[in-house]
Amino acid sequence: MHALIVVAHPDPKSLSHGIAAQLAAGVEMAGHTFEIADIAGEGFDPRYTATDLAVHRREVAPAADVAAEQARIDRADTLVLVYPVYWWSMPALLKGWIDRVFANGWAYDEGAGIRPVKRLRHLKVHLVAIGGATMRTYARHGYFGAMKTQIDHGIFDYVGAPVVTSELLLDTETLGAAEHLEAAHAIGHNLFAAGHSRGVAA
Repeated sequence: MHALIVVAHPDPKSLSHGIAAQLAAGVEMAGHTFEIADIAGEGFDPRYTATDLAVHRREVAPAADVAAEQARIDRADTLVLVYPVYWWSMPALLKGWIDRVFANGWAYDEGAGIRPVKRLRHLKVHLVAIGGATMRTYARHGYFGAMKTQIDHGIFDYVGAPVVTSELLLDTETLGAAEHLEAAHAIGHNLFAAGHSRGVAA
């Protein structure tokens, strides 16, 4: 089995990158393969342009950078997104990656006279969000529920890709990195285990 691990953080020495690396190590230890997509380091352009709108309207083929990301996903059995929580959601870089890559005609089909079709039912998704607040803060203000609504349901349910686990690794400013790195290794090791559901919510 093959995992595509997408990490969205501009600092290669960040905890997000460390967690992505530990996830990959766990996947490899379990006898599977992986690819890490460092979309900041690779310079992916998240800006949704007139060309992307034309792709949505099915007037032109996707740009080369988008087609390359779609091919990466096509090679994967599961997609893992690793990202810091910015303003109670994913970073703009990762949202832009989804905006451009999860295009009409590839991730789903819709349009005049076309009943919406979910095209990524074969793809399993695991989300690993990293935040500095406590779970009490997320629960008190409904942030985690809002994230699940917009990301788990609003994005991945729309294209038919089931979110198997949603991990929320919190209080990173006071607890330190060690336990989160250990948890990431375990997530990677169990990524393809039947019925894997370690996450805070699945």
